[in-house]
Amino acid sequence: MADESKTTQAGTTKGTNASGEQVTFDADAKLEADAGGVGTADIEFEPDDELAQSRRGTKQTLKDEAGRLGSQAAERARAYAGEGVERATGALDEVANMMRGAADDVDAKLGEQYGRYARSAADGIAGFAENLRGKDVDELIDQASDFVRKSPAIAVGTAAAIGFVLARLIKSGIDASGDGADASKA
Repeated sequence: MADESKTTQAGTTKGTNASGEQVTFDADAKLEADAGGVGTADIEFEPDDELAQSRRGTKQTLKDEAGRLGSQAAERARAYAGEGVERATGALDEVANMMRGAADDVDAKLGEQYGRYARSAADGIAGFAENLRGKDVDELIDQASDFVRKSPAIAVGTAAAIGFVLARLIKSGIDASGDGADASKA
């Protein structure tokens, strides 16, 4: 004979056991007996204990601090980028002025046609510097991102060329300082 059981009220089950006897099981009474006479109403479970609240508070504090530090880092990066733009525009202005001065020499040695090319290049560099001056850092970053998305091959080629020029400048600076040290030893 199979065990048949039926729940009649909350916590009470009636049925027959394997030997066919009628059996009643009161889960509430069993729980109370197992708890040493403590009723189910006397047991309280507190899901939000102090440790859990402390963890949540610490977690939120860490998130807030990370957000604050991230904002500070972004502000500093923008400030440094702004300073870099100012320095770059100053350097571009100097290059444009040097090219204008060289254009007079080119006029005298090679002819006015070549001097115009030098002046045109100087004007282009000065215009680029002025364009940089008129934009904020976020706008420049957006434009650079758009350019890279539209022309990735040109962007990679430009980066490689700039890297090559910088490497040559650094190498020539190291070689020049090494030659000066060698000359002082002699």
